[in-house]
Amino acid sequence: MSLPFTGRRASAAVLTAALLAATAACGSDEEQNDSGAAKTELTVLAASSLTDVFKTAGAAYEKEHPGTEVTFSFAGSQELAAQVEQGAPADALVTADTRTMDGLKADTGTATVVARNRLVIATGEGNPEGIENLGDLADTRLKVVLAAPEVPVGRYSRQILAAQKIDVKPVSQEPNVRAVLSKVGLGEADAGLVYRTDAASATDKVDAIEIPDTQNAIASYPAAALKTSKNSKAAAAFVSWLSTPEAQKIFQDAGFQRP
Repeated sequence: MSLPFTGRRASAAVLTAALLAATAACGSDEEQNDSGAAKTELTVLAASSLTDVFKTAGAAYEKEHPGTEVTFSFAGSQELAAQVEQGAPADALVTADTRTMDGLKADTGTATVVARNRLVIATGEGNPEGIENLGDLADTRLKVVLAAPEVPVGRYSRQILAAQKIDVKPVSQEPNVRAVLSKVGLGEADAGLVYRTDAASATDKVDAIEIPDTQNAIASYPAAALKTSKNSKAAAAFVSWLSTPEAQKIFQDAGFQRP
């Protein structure tokens, strides 16, 4: 069942409480590693569509910075914003749109766009309904799922559909792009609009129908250190690293576009 957005703040409160509990369990941000040297623990709040690429990026960063451990907390960008506003203990933030980041200027350092993305139509494996383009999504016989309008991918989805004057009535509105992908992959929906990189992460469950550039939207991913971070220098270093050639190759290998 999808998460009702009337309960968004309650959900954010639960997520924030979980982060607080995790931080308390871990103790201080700086602990001792096996060699006795100080270890820095960074918590990065990141958009759901970064789940796979950040697993690779985090491992690469830790290898390059052996005294630093990076933990990611993934959710829809609107949920991440609520966590920041409620004082969740974290060090950096990466959202799937500039609008969300711009609304948090009082809480963040300077934001830098580190990657871009585009949308595709996700269908069940083998595209059993024969969906070819955005216009097909208006077929009322299809079960189409979209992310909620508060979510960046949900906003992008409605933007491109409105531009083409396509009326789609989704059977559900999901809290993040991974939930949309899951619905399609499980056969609970015939199609959904997701980021290209998310569809690429589930090729054994979904097919991706490309959307022409003239009908598509570009998603930008800004990253910034949080002003409340107890490891401000380390947080800024991680954000800066995301723009390095090494990090950019990881993004591009995962299907993201250059900033």
